[in-house]
Amino acid sequence: MSVLGRLFDRFLGLPEAVVDDVAVTRDLRVSMPDGVALLADRYRPRGAGPLPVVLMRTPYGKHRIDAKAFASVLVRRGMQVVVQNTRGVFGSGGRFHAFHQEKDDGLATAAWLRAQPWCDGRLAMAGASYLGYTQWAVGPYLDPPLEAMGLGITTSEFVSTFYPGGVMGLHNTLAWSALIGTQEEAPLGGLLPDPRQQRRVRRAMAHVPIGTSDLAAIGKPVPFLREVAAHAEPGDDFWAATDHRAAAAEMTTPTSMVTGWWDLFLPAQLRDFTALREAGRRSRITIGPWGHDSGALRAVLIDQVSWLSAYLLGDTAQLHQAPVRLYLQKANRWLDFDQWPPAESTPTPLYLGHGRGLGWEVPEKSSSDTFVYDPAHPTRSPGGPMLSAQETGQRDNREVERRSDVLVHTTAPLPRDLDLVGPVSAVVHVRTDTGHADLFVRLCDVDPAGVSRNVTDGIVRLPQDSQTVTRAEVELHPTGYRFRKGHRLRVQVAGGAFPRFARNHGTGEPAAEAVRTRRTRFEIFHGQEYPSALILPILGNR
Repeated sequence: MSVLGRLFDRFLGLPEAVVDDVAVTRDLRVSMPDGVALLADRYRPRGAGPLPVVLMRTPYGKHRIDAKAFASVLVRRGMQVVVQNTRGVFGSGGRFHAFHQEKDDGLATAAWLRAQPWCDGRLAMAGASYLGYTQWAVGPYLDPPLEAMGLGITTSEFVSTFYPGGVMGLHNTLAWSALIGTQEEAPLGGLLPDPRQQRRVRRAMAHVPIGTSDLAAIGKPVPFLREVAAHAEPGDDFWAATDHRAAAAEMTTPTSMVTGWWDLFLPAQLRDFTALREAGRRSRITIGPWGHDSGALRAVLIDQVSWLSAYLLGDTAQLHQAPVRLYLQKANRWLDFDQWPPAESTPTPLYLGHGRGLGWEVPEKSSSDTFVYDPAHPTRSPGGPMLSAQETGQRDNREVERRSDVLVHTTAPLPRDLDLVGPVSAVVHVRTDTGHADLFVRLCDVDPAGVSRNVTDGIVRLPQDSQTVTRAEVELHPTGYRFRKGHRLRVQVAGGAFPRFARNHGTGEPAAEAVRTRRTRFEIFHGQEYPSALILPILGNR
């Protein structure tokens, strides 16, 4: 084993490797039923007989250093790994059609692997993000089933992430489209950031119509971006075949999951986990202080080594973990629970009140506040669960809170620490003058110096009858967070959060085509008649 490999294992805190000599076979051609050949590399202990296979299917290229690192770490533990380029990328035949082809190609690859003399018939899958989705596209349908799945920062359906609350997630969609559209020409397959390209993509987020923003970003069309933009309207079943939730709940394969409080797939991944646990399946999840980033990937690799070692090699020493292990932010501690949401958390309303107040009791006085959202000058919103490592996570929100199109409600300083662990939601009574509007709600932590930092948020597309008083329900990202004694809780209410979410043009035009803009006047109600509130998962006593 190389010195570099030993140092990498030590950095990860992994148990000592058992394989010194790794054999790599490049560019295996795996034929699909339609005659297309997909390329794969095979890693195995040199001289070993038939072994189980850990399959990793990637659209980012099997040559990338992160794919090689995953494969090398697993094979040094005595496993056999096959890393395959998905259809239409880096030499694999056919056209890449994001999310749509992974079930058929994955099942055909599994059948091919089981027919090889160097495979003992047992298969597992591993990987993160899109590589996790390729597992969900196979695992629920394979017979006999996979031995194990390692699911990092991913979910069985991506549609709720394309359109959170019914609103197109512009920033993440365009950023990923630009990556996919340029990766084969970019140095190191796009692994290293390109500041010039990032600036161009950022500018393209203001391009209208959204359906052609790929041209502004990278100078050529990207089918994925155009599909997300064209199929953003309610009732469109274009993505139905890519949604594996129903089948996932019936799957018997043991699953281990890793996610982070700042990962864009967190709500959907927790729904997957909860469905598996409610069905009595073997599953565990770790939620750390990460986003969709290298910190999460490191945790994913460590987790998948232990999980796959247990189910492929019989090494169960590291399986003694609670079903739910999570990091409590700002408390710098890990907590273990038997379920999600934790039974120890109590959903508790925090009410918006008169004079921009925020409190635990329903305000006796009914009142309202107004603001005007102008899509020509859309409300900004720093931070949050973003693909961009430079923009994700907590950020200073004071600048946006000074805007006239953002309502701000704040509590008194806390008399003691307040811990939140679980789902977060909001109920806001709202009226608009156009009937075409979105509602964005954000919870912030205000320190004694007055710096306001985002904790969690969510957005929803309002129904077209919002010209009358409408009870809007907003799903915010789940959180595990400690508000420290002396800090204040703050709630922002706005008509959007650009460029993270596509602006609502106020005209009712389809998202892909909208160019014209119309201002929308919002009225937010609170008090006895219309109690608007955040529902917070308070751990222990308030």
